[in-house]
Parts: sequence; structure tokens; C-alpha cells
Amino acid sequence: MAALQLVWFKRDLRTVDHSPLVEALKRGPVLPLYVVEPELWQQPDMSERQWLFCRESLLDLQQALSELGQPLVVRCGDVVNILDRARQHLGIDALWSHEETGNGWTYQRDKRVAAWAKQHGIPWTEIPQFGVTRRLKSRNGWAKRWEAQMAEPLSSSPTPLPRLDDLDPGAIPDRPHGAMAPDPCSYRQLGGRSQALRECRDFFDRRVERYCSSISSPNRAFTGCSRLSAYLTWGCLSMREVLQQSRTIQGRGVNSFGSRLHWHCHFIQKLEDEPSIEFQDFHPLMRGIRDPNQDHLQAWAEGRTGVPFVDACMRALRAHGWINFRMRAMLMSFASYNLWLPWRQSGLQLARQFVDYEPGIHWSQCQMQSGSTSINTIRIYNPIKQGRDHDPEGRFIRHWCPELREVPAIYIHEPWELGGGMPLPIVDVTASMQQAKDRIWAIRRSAGFDHHADAIQRKHGSRKAGMKPTGTRPTSRRRRKVADADPRLQQLSLEL
Repeated sequence: MAALQLVWFKRDLRTVDHSPLVEALKRGPVLPLYVVEPELWQQPDMSERQWLFCRESLLDLQQALSELGQPLVVRCGDVVNILDRARQHLGIDALWSHEETGNGWTYQRDKRVAAWAKQHGIPWTEIPQFGVTRRLKSRNGWAKRWEAQMAEPLSSSPTPLPRLDDLDPGAIPDRPHGAMAPDPCSYRQLGGRSQALRECRDFFDRRVERYCSSISSPNRAFTGCSRLSAYLTWGCLSMREVLQQSRTIQGRGVNSFGSRLHWHCHFIQKLEDEPSIEFQDFHPLMRGIRDPNQDHLQAWAEGRTGVPFVDACMRALRAHGWINFRMRAMLMSFASYNLWLPWRQSGLQLARQFVDYEPGIHWSQCQMQSGSTSINTIRIYNPIKQGRDHDPEGRFIRHWCPELREVPAIYIHEPWELGGGMPLPIVDVTASMQQAKDRIWAIRRSAGFDHHADAIQRKHGSRKAGMKPTGTRPTSRRRRKVADADPRLQQLSLEL
């Protein structure tokens, strides 16, 4: 009998376009393994809503693998211990998986797995899942490499898997650990490839034409956006199959959608290149400048800041596990500028709310929206203007803030102007925006700021964005106008 190939599933919960599974099967019988890691699910960026989506996706994967002949094997515990038991009891010729750009915990765990594999002489083959390049030396040519990767043919469908006799598949637990906090999410999307394919068909058949007009409006986004981000995050769909399918369709909406798949990988590449950005500001002069006000953090996280559009967006996010990108950016902007909260603190709150939490995108965006990258324009969203622009009649606000249902439309975005005892917001919106702007620009004008910014641009900046080194950059006032004029530096609707 050929030597056993172990395929370790992580955030790639499918059998279609799954190169590690296909390549492993060419070399021998396959043990398809998923490890429920209690310690992972105790990290501060993980939540029950994410686990429930993952669990539904695992059930779908379990069924697909059973139909191929060998059910998914599920174990709970430390992955290195579980891999070593498999080595001792079954023998492992090789370990296969997709590359993962996850959070800091998974990065350290993968280093432990690599050390274990090296110790026991077991080759571990990691295959890229997205258009992200490991050990990238330069951003030059990245976009062309991404296009080449996305144009590759989908991996062939796996042939039947030989059944591994006398191997208990194990059960997918209801919860990954007993201390997981309840996390009600009434309107959460259901996980699994079957659900993903239905969503994908519906988007391309019925919704893609109105995609561009839906991505900024919270009233239209829930039914007008693709809603595929969670399925890409958990690997129920491969990016390659989604992009290739989109390119069989013509139209502005599908072109805009395709560009966001490119930006999806562009941001994940930043975390792949520099894992510390999950925890530490890109720019050293931006570190430690904000105040961890717990009362403000709690009010913002619970949707009770007193600013109607902010509160409505946060409450919608808590109920759905998703909201459109512009509203994500506005929530982060309000926390970072109006409330002057550290981006890591508010970012963890949002990470737990997002079913489609993708660390590479999330932490880059948290820093970008809080002004900590130094290579992006300062974008402070006025939440009152955002509400008037995207919910002019207050329909979204009234739905999610029922306490404001009787407020006339003229006052719905600033109900405190009505008088009659309406509460003031927890901060003065206009004054706090101006104070934050003054603070940030004072740092940007300080000695040594541009030197660090140039280094960050060389390592992480888009080669299409056109930003130049300090010696050829315009002054800060002119630079702000140039950055605002480039749509690629404005709304990057990454959550699809």
C-alpha cells in the first residue's frame, strides 16, 4: 500500500479547486484532517458567530468527502500533538495544506508545525490559495503575478478517495471550547459550499448589474452586494473559480467586483510580508498616540454613541455579521478619530463581529482607516454627512434605532437639535473631527515622518497608486488632493 498522505484543512473548506487534495491523492491514500483548536477559538479576534459558520462549512465538507469515499477526520486539540499521534499510529509520508495568512496565533502555530515536520523528516507542501506570494522580496510585478495565478486552470476534481478502514472520523463538536461566549447573530449567513454556490449564482444571475449602485448604501448593500466574502474567507469558494466565472460576464458591475478581488489579495499580502502589523502601527510615530477609553469603546461597540447613523450601522453589523465596506470604514473612522480609540482595541471588537473576518484585510484596513499607515490619505468620515448621503430619509436609522422612529426626517441625523430632552452624542462630532485632524497632521509634519513613510511605501504600497518618494512628492496640502483624486486610494470595497 502506498504511503499515507495527510491533507490538513484549515480555511479552505471545499473539495473543488483544492490543489493540496488533488496533489496528495496522486501519491497515495489520503487522510483528510480538520483540527478543532480550542486555543485558536479563545483568541480575542474569534467569536461564536464565526465558529457556527465554520461548523456549517465543515458539515458540508464532511458530506462532500464522504461522497468521494473517505469522510473528513475531525480531531480536537493541539494540532502538533494530533499530527504526531497520526505519525505514530498510521505513518505519514507527507503533509499537505494551503498556505494561510491568518492571525498571529495561526502564524506561530504554523511555525510549530514546520518545526515538527522537519524534526520527523515529513515534507510539508503548502500551496497558495489566494494570489498572495510568500517570502516576497519586492512589490514590483506583483499585479502581473496575481493575474497569472488567477488565470491558471482550476485544479481537477478529486478522484474517489480510498477508504481508510478502522479510522474513526470523529464528530464535529457543537462548540470548540466550553468557555465560548454566546454571540447572537440573528441574520447571519449560513456556511458551507452549497450555500456559497447558491449565493454565487444569485449574484451573477440577478444582482451583479446593480452592484455598483449598492456597495455604498446600507439600505441596498445587504441584497445588492455579492455577499461572497465569508465564503472566500472560509474557503467554501476559491478565489480563482469566482474570478474566472465573473470574467465570463460583461458589464460595469462585474468589472468593479473583479477589481475588489484583486485588492483583497493586495491587502492580505501586507500581513504576509509583515505579520507585526496586526499588533503594531506601520509608522513608528503613530504608536501610542490614542487613549483606551473603555466607556467610549463599550458605547461604540453596543451602538449607543448617540450618533444615529453610527449606532444603526453597528447594530446592523451585530445582527448580520456583515455590513458594507463604506460603513465599516465609517465605524472605524468614528472610533479612531471622533473617539480617539486605539485601532487595535476597536479592531478587535469589529473582528469578532465580522463573520468574514480576514486578518490580512482587516488589520491593514484598521490601520488605513485610522491614519496609521502614513502612505494613505487621512480619511475622516463625517458620520452625519454619511447618514444624509446614504440614508437621507432615515429609513435605515429608524429600522435599527427604533427609539428614533418618531423623530421627523429633518432631525433624524441630529436628533439632539430637536430639543425636548433628546440626548447629546457622547462626543461633539464636529469638534472631535477637527481635533483628530489637527493631531494627525501635526505628526505627519514632524521631523523624520516622511523618511519612515517612504520605507513603508516601498514595501507595502501599490505600484499602481503612483505615490512618489519624499523628494519628489508635493507638499502635504497638495499631496492630500492628489491622493483623494485617485479612486484606488478611496473606497476599496473589500468585503464584497
